[in-house]
This record gives sequence, structure tokens and C-alpha cells, in this order.
Amino acid sequence: MTVAELQVVRPGPLTTVQDLGRRGVAHLGVPRAGALDEPALRAANRLVGNEPDAAGLETTLGGCAVRAVGAVVVAVTGAPSAVRVDGRTAAWGAPVRVPDGAVIEIGAATHGVRGYLAVAGGIAVPPVLGSRSSDLLSGLGPAPLAAGDRLPVGVPTPGRPRPDLVPLPAPPTELVLRLRLGPHADWFEPQSVAWLARDHYTVASAGNRIALRTEGPAVTRARHEELPSEGMVLGAVQIPPDGRPVVFLADHPTTGGYPVVGVVPRADLPAAAQARPGTPLRFVLLRGR
Repeated sequence: MTVAELQVVRPGPLTTVQDLGRRGVAHLGVPRAGALDEPALRAANRLVGNEPDAAGLETTLGGCAVRAVGAVVVAVTGAPSAVRVDGRTAAWGAPVRVPDGAVIEIGAATHGVRGYLAVAGGIAVPPVLGSRSSDLLSGLGPAPLAAGDRLPVGVPTPGRPRPDLVPLPAPPTELVLRLRLGPHADWFEPQSVAWLARDHYTVASAGNRIALRTEGPAVTRARHEELPSEGMVLGAVQIPPDGRPVVFLADHPTTGGYPVVGVVPRADLPAAAQARPGTPLRFVLLRGR
């Protein structure tokens, strides 16, 4: 059952429907997808009284604008940006009541990359394999938003508390990623692996929902034979032929054939989702289990 709709007025550079993603389907060759900055989506859902896994909108750099067809309550979190309702300034990071017919506009991100718009009741597009998330790699779920799209809104959860504020960290001015070595750290020169923690990298502009790409010194291989394709996990740091580390994010492929020098813990990945191109990046090597 739906009680309202959001009609897309301006889709922005890339706006997709995202929840917490598809779990337990990697054996089918299906990526997890889901919000790149999970804490930001969870916070937006709390602010409007949704369950944590309700679907919302993930914007990229340029924001978006949608019209409420029916009165709704929304909240915007993630990358800081201006929020307007029918041209009037509205709160960012707090619940906002939007009357029927009003346009909610999320402006360009002033810091960070990805913003999140939650609506009370959630975006109620049909789920695919247990999730409403758009997956850019496999094409599962709804396509990225286009002008004129109409998104159904579900029934709000009655009596669920709505906090006035949910604290979130600021987008990083330096991205620090812990790195647990393996399974193919021995495929690289030991000195080159050690230098991962010393060398200065930056976030490359070529990144997307599939992976964060880096610019900086190449990681030199000690072994040059072909590696059979094998399963990939969220946060895997793959080293392609150019030697620049690639950090896999939510839409990553389920298999890959380049060696993985290590894995970034899931807790560090929301900051990666908000790191703009050119942001300094530093790896911190973790030892032991």
C-alpha cells in the first residue's frame, strides 16, 4: 500500500534508490548494492521514523529535486547541502514536513559526495531479491532517476519516535583506510606493500559506486602469472595492472581476476563514499587477526 508519491523534477548527475542492499546472494553472482554511506541513510530513516532498512534516495554531488504528490515528511543527510521546499530554506539533517504539491530540492553538496533523502514510509518500489536498491553493475533494481519518474511512498510506521537530530561525522579532509593484508599480499614486493602505509595517495576522479580508485605510487608485483577469478568481498583492495589500489564498494563485482593485497574493514567505507576526488588518502596496515 502507498499513500503518496515523489515525482522527479530534476534527477541530478546520479540519483538512485538505495536501502541496505542485497545480502546472501553473492553465490548467485549478484552484488550487494545498497547505500554507500550506510550510517547516513540509517540516520535519515531515523529522523522520519522509518525502519533502518527503508529505501531512500542517494544523490551524487549535484543533488536532485522531487515533487511531493501527497503530504510527506522527509529528511536529508550525508553530504551537507542546501535544502529547499518550494524555494524556501529548510533544515538539513532534521525532519521536514512537505505539503502536497511542494518541490523538495537538494542542492549541490558543499562537502562530501553523496546525500540521502528519506521519506516517512520509505520509497516503495518493488523489491528484487530482497532489496529495493539500484545496482549499477548488474542492472537489478530501479534505474537511476530520470525527470518525470514517479516513486511510490509507503505507509509510515505509526508511533515510531522521530529524533530531532542524529549526529554524523563530517566528510573527510583526509581519508584514512585501515587495511588488513591478504589474501594475495605475497604476490607483491614486500617493500612495496610496506610502502602502502607511507606513500601518499589521493582519491581519483574515476571512482563510482563500484569502486574508489586511487592516484599515487604503483604497488609492484613479485609474481606475474595469471590469477584465476575468485570471489570478491566488500572493501577488497584489488591491484590492477597499473599498480594503483582500487577499493571495492557496494556495487562491486562478485568475482575478480586481479590480486587482492588486503581488505578495508566495512566500518571505514562510509568515509570512502564521501571522499571527493583529490582528497588525500592514507592506508594503515593492520597486523594479525
